[in-house]
Amino acid sequence: MTRDIMHTDPATTREGEALPGAPTLVLVHGFLDDTTVWDGFIQALHGALTTVRLDLPGSGARASASVDAQKLSLALFADEVASVIDEIEGPVVLVGQSMGSQVAELAAAARAERVAGLVLLTPVPLGGTHLPDEAVAPFRALGGNVEAQRAVRSQLSPELDDAALDKLGRSGLLVPPPVVARYVDIWNTGADEAPEKSPYPGPVLIVRGDSDGFVTEELVTEVIAPRFPGASLATIPDGGHWLHVVHPDALVREVLVFLQNLNADAAASGWRSGFAEQSASTFGEGFAEDVVLEASVLVKPIAGRTSVASVMAAASTIYESLEFTAEASDATTTYLQWKATAFGGVQLFGVTVLEKNADGKVVRAAIHHRPLGAALQFSAAIRDRLAGVVPPEHFYAGDTQAAAGA
Repeated sequence: MTRDIMHTDPATTREGEALPGAPTLVLVHGFLDDTTVWDGFIQALHGALTTVRLDLPGSGARASASVDAQKLSLALFADEVASVIDEIEGPVVLVGQSMGSQVAELAAAARAERVAGLVLLTPVPLGGTHLPDEAVAPFRALGGNVEAQRAVRSQLSPELDDAALDKLGRSGLLVPPPVVARYVDIWNTGADEAPEKSPYPGPVLIVRGDSDGFVTEELVTEVIAPRFPGASLATIPDGGHWLHVVHPDALVREVLVFLQNLNADAAASGWRSGFAEQSASTFGEGFAEDVVLEASVLVKPIAGRTSVASVMAAASTIYESLEFTAEASDATTTYLQWKATAFGGVQLFGVTVLEKNADGKVVRAAIHHRPLGAALQFSAAIRDRLAGVVPPEHFYAGDTQAAAGA
């Protein structure tokens, strides 16, 4: 399905129907391209996610509009992308390619509370490339020159076939020569006073192709990646500068793994925050309505967001200390290893398993405590704190003090 979500510039289209809770991908094209450059990538998604793409000024559907090329800037482009984000409900993941990565980073920083993740595809550094005049002069002269554009694309992406080059060429020829020249100055100069560390604090995926003669491994590892602490890096074999055109399936796989890890990170983060804040509401934000809690301190499971959140909040107040010592996640499950003290220094150890739905909400939590004596004492303590809230038959009874010392 394709439908317009805005009827004024920037020209924007929306495709697909998102899975519940899944982020919307906002796709930002690069130099000489337009929204059609994402066709293969969107097709490779097979409707799994909603995508929104826009033409930057002077490109695609906006190429024929009157534009003062000298007024174009990364800040202007980022403002347009931010305005698109404002029209979208729910979380957003920005995907920017080449010059579009500069735009996407600025927009992500401006709407950090809305942007769940940032994908930089064959990225240009935010601070620009700062190539000398003699190096950028051929790029500035590309406007209206189909053969020169074709030669540049072939050099940066040797795997582009004639059909792909023809399609890209049609987009490139639409861009007026003054806009082409201005675009070159924009990506070469970069953002004014680009900070050493990116102002966007969220998760980042950086993807390059190992045949890209422009975005080299050295550029990514030494210049771009250090600006994003903890950024994930991916390299697509035999890939050039236009990975979304030639290797859309491989790119989709990388993006989907990144999105799966976002869900995993959210579940674990919410769980840790619940313990840190000792708050039923904080725990509840990460739970599905029908969440089920199973634990070695329970005789039988407890179901429902309110009840489970109350139990977890009560449990968090019993610990004198709690440290998460290891973590592993996949698309559906997060594993947390932990150690704690309670009851005047009694040590507890355990593993928590969080199973998530497509929204990233926890639908089942299984908590394994040891040793047995401390677990029984813990069960009695929760029972007493939740008297009148959760039926006592969910908890163990008996001489738990004696068991704790066994």
